[in-house]
Amino acid sequence: MSDEQDIDRSRRRLIVATAGLGAIGTAALATPFIMSWMPSARARAAGVPIEIDISRLEPGQSVKKAWRGKPIVVVRRTRSMLKGIEVVDPEMADPQSEKSIQPAYVDNKSRAIKSEYLVLIGLCTHLGCSPSNKFKVGPASDMGPDWQGGFYCPCHGSKFDLAGRVYKNVPAPTNLVVPPHGYKSDTVLVIGVDQPDLDKAKGAA
Repeated sequence: MSDEQDIDRSRRRLIVATAGLGAIGTAALATPFIMSWMPSARARAAGVPIEIDISRLEPGQSVKKAWRGKPIVVVRRTRSMLKGIEVVDPEMADPQSEKSIQPAYVDNKSRAIKSEYLVLIGLCTHLGCSPSNKFKVGPASDMGPDWQGGFYCPCHGSKFDLAGRVYKNVPAPTNLVVPPHGYKSDTVLVIGVDQPDLDKAKGAA
């Protein structure tokens, strides 16, 4: 073998070794940045996140999307809807959501990051039926003259207000579940990632 062939082979080895070290260095630098975008362990366990465009959701309307095989209900509440929550407060079985499942970052009364938007898993906490929207107030809802709007489970008669809180003396034991969620922007809601994690990701960007 000639000296020239030895030199070429040595050069190739050097190039391969240098490229390998470069890849390792790049990965080492990128890892902290990538990790800053990763959701918490609890959110990862919840499944792959989904995004919901709420830019066209009008006040008083709702939208339903599937996440982990479960219906996610997003309601854009009006001022009168939010006032109705206050009216029915004494009728709630768990008004402060102390016994119900929701992230720590949602307000106890409106159960929302932004009071205008309610985000729920649309499954009754009794036996998992899907409650119907009963947003109309009073007799128009077929729920009685004092009804302030909310959800009604047709399977066994459980009732929930417009914060997803369960009424007293119905089969459902707890409020409707609020999933981990947050706002990627003013018009994009993310289900499956906690708001604090989204805030961290925005800060790292």
